[in-house]
Parts: sequence; structure tokens; C-alpha cells
Amino acid sequence: MSQGTPPPAHPPIRFRVLDPRAAVPHRASERAAGLDLSACLPADQSTLTLAPGQIAIVPTGLAIAIPDGYEGQVRPRSGLATKRGITVPNAPGTIDADYRGELRVALINLSQEPQAIAHGDRIAQLVVAPVAMCEVVVVESLDETVRGMGGFGSTGLAGTRAI
Repeated sequence: MSQGTPPPAHPPIRFRVLDPRAAVPHRASERAAGLDLSACLPADQSTLTLAPGQIAIVPTGLAIAIPDGYEGQVRPRSGLATKRGITVPNAPGTIDADYRGELRVALINLSQEPQAIAHGDRIAQLVVAPVAMCEVVVVESLDETVRGMGGFGSTGLAGTRAI
């Protein structure tokens, strides 16, 4: 894709099936932002149990090709996170356009109980988003703003009403 050319509205995302038991990602509803990613555990392993606080890298059995100008964002599934405490520790995990290895998902169990992931379980979602390929410019100073150098919590925690 040349610079200045906008990316296509519906870029093709190519998946290569590495394991015939892998589930091809799909949207759970017509307007879902993400494609569901499923666990593809080794043939001799029907489940993977995550102890409380444990992180595991879960294979999907798929490789992916994301077009230039886009990234894949691996995000938690809200039901898995809220009902079972299983989430993506590096959310969103980034899949770069030049990565061609197996798509694997880091999961963490934040609950107080062991949690089992079965082969075929939907474990995360993949959102494809455009990326601004910016130029790095080193300068002596930056423009001033009202916020300035105020960091974490500097704008307050309580909600405010517009008047």
C-alpha cells in the first residue's frame, strides 16, 4: 500500500489452518467488532487448567496475514472475563502485519478458583484496526497544553457534568 492511499474499508484477513481441528475465526453476530478466536489444544490434551494467577499461552491452530496499514488486536471476551475471571494479560495484544507464525493467545486466570479451557472454547476476540505509521521526530520542546505534565489521575476521578 503506498503512502497517501487510504486502506480498504474491508481488508481481507487471511488465515492459514495449521491444525485441521482449528476453528476459523468468525463474528458471533452480524455487527460484532471482533472475530472470536478459539483454543486449539494438542490432540492429546482435551483441557488446559489455569490455576489462580496463572498465565498460559493458548494455541489457536491458525496463522494469520494482516494487510499493511492494519494491526490485529487480541482482546478479552467479556463473558469469559466477567463470569470466570479469565482475561488477556497484555490486552490488547498486538499482532503486527508482518507476523506469520501461529496465532496464540496469552490468558490469565484472575479468579480464586482453577479454570479449565477446553479445546474449541472461544477464548478471545480479534479486532482488526488501522495503524498510523508515524514518523519519529526528536525536538527540544513540546507545545504547552492546559493539562501539561499531569499524569495518572490528574484530571480527577469523579464524573463531571457539562454545563
